[in-house]
Amino acid sequence: MMDRDSVVIRPVQPEDNKVLAKVLRKVLVEMGVPKKGTAYEDTALNCMYETYQHPRMAYFVAVDKGEILGGAGIAPLPNEEEGICELQKMYFLPELRGKGIGSRMMETCLDYAKQQKFEKCYLETMPTMTEARKLYKRTGFTDITGPMGNTGHYNCQAWMLKTL
Repeated sequence: MMDRDSVVIRPVQPEDNKVLAKVLRKVLVEMGVPKKGTAYEDTALNCMYETYQHPRMAYFVAVDKGEILGGAGIAPLPNEEEGICELQKMYFLPELRGKGIGSRMMETCLDYAKQQKFEKCYLETMPTMTEARKLYKRTGFTDITGPMGNTGHYNCQAWMLKTL
């Protein structure tokens, strides 16, 4: 049984790429997310380390006893004003859920966003991801009526925004 305190949140490393891609896609399939128009088809899933090696971008993984169980990242929101970032690809395997790790990961990501001088954080999700949406709301995100920026995720049907 996993101990919540044994989970480490750290920046993604090059050797994480292969396992991380499998973990993220496994969660997306489990959640019934369409493979088209969502993060599932993002080429970035295969090279998360390289994808996040740019200014004002970071991806963090949740690791327990050397095993990657999920992650989340922050990046500037494409085609949007400079002060807005996006919480990206926040997915956890079932064994990590409900243990407070999501809250720790959100805190890690939003602290990074504030350090990078972002003023607002945007996210896209699915209406069916009710537990994730509860976490986002507890963290201060509010529902908005439509998408922002240009993520290419036309199948995501729920949008949220938080002032940092």
